[in-house]
Amino acid sequence: MKADNEELSIEALGLSQEAGFIALVSAYYVDEDSSILPALQQEGATAVIDLSVEFEKFATDSQPEHVAQVIGRLSDIQVRDFALGSHNRDSFETYWGMWHYLLQIAPVGFVAPVACLFATLAYERGDTALAYRALDRATADQPAYSLTILLRRVFGSGWPAGAFAAMRVELHPKVTAGIFG
Repeated sequence: MKADNEELSIEALGLSQEAGFIALVSAYYVDEDSSILPALQQEGATAVIDLSVEFEKFATDSQPEHVAQVIGRLSDIQVRDFALGSHNRDSFETYWGMWHYLLQIAPVGFVAPVACLFATLAYERGDTALAYRALDRATADQPAYSLTILLRRVFGSGWPAGAFAAMRVELHPKVTAGIFG
């Protein structure tokens, strides 16, 4: 555990307020009543994996279009749940950096899913204080966001991070099957 994580900034960066970037992210918003919802969910899940590969190579220099696609598609709960289980021990640091960056650039209205994803990594890493700070950002963005409420209960219960990670890994194949059939 790095002692400086308490100082790790998770506040919004300027890109989160740029009109062009907001429009790009918004173009990828998933309407739950869409007639092509399954295709949008598949595209979103694939985009998460693709961005993680790109982020491993290019970090914050990843393509803005790809970054916006992931942020926008995370508006779908199935895509968000897929993203929750998409990292493993080998890819943890890549996802840590990716969710941290996306949290800082997510426009208003799109922060909560990314903040929850980052909070779970902080919790698994053993930094409960940072996890709660991320949940505070999620709550500020969407006060009734269900995953934020659930994660506050989980983190507050003192549930071991290893058990949480094991549950996340166990659920991932079910979420994947639900998206990809």
